[in-house]
Amino acid sequence: MRVLVVEDSPAMRTFVRAALEEGGLADVTEAANGFEALRLLPREKYDLVVTDINMPDIHGLELISFMRKSEQHKTTPVIIVSTEGAQRDRDRGMSLGANAYLTKPFQPEQLRATARRLVEKPAGSTGQ
Repeated sequence: MRVLVVEDSPAMRTFVRAALEEGGLADVTEAANGFEALRLLPREKYDLVVTDINMPDIHGLELISFMRKSEQHKTTPVIIVSTEGAQRDRDRGMSLGANAYLTKPFQPEQLRATARRLVEKPAGSTGQ
């Protein structure tokens, strides 16, 4: 799966990349902020976007809002990873169109399981 990781912390980008690349789960592209992500999104088809909320320039919620208005990206699954763990923060992210919300710190397996669940939905699933 092709994943775009949008995170201003180099250490967290490395952590997320390693978690997703373990076992060949993902081919990861990194963006240091929302502005960089907006430049990368039109160039490639991503199966998943993992984004932080608090970033300089364009923050994660603005990025999600843009994606949900874009014909090309409106159905791309989005996972928010954030230190903001309050229910109002989760509700806001989910209402803007995020598919999942993980609060930092989280375990690598938690991220992998969430990514698999969002991306590997069986075609023609009967809901079983």
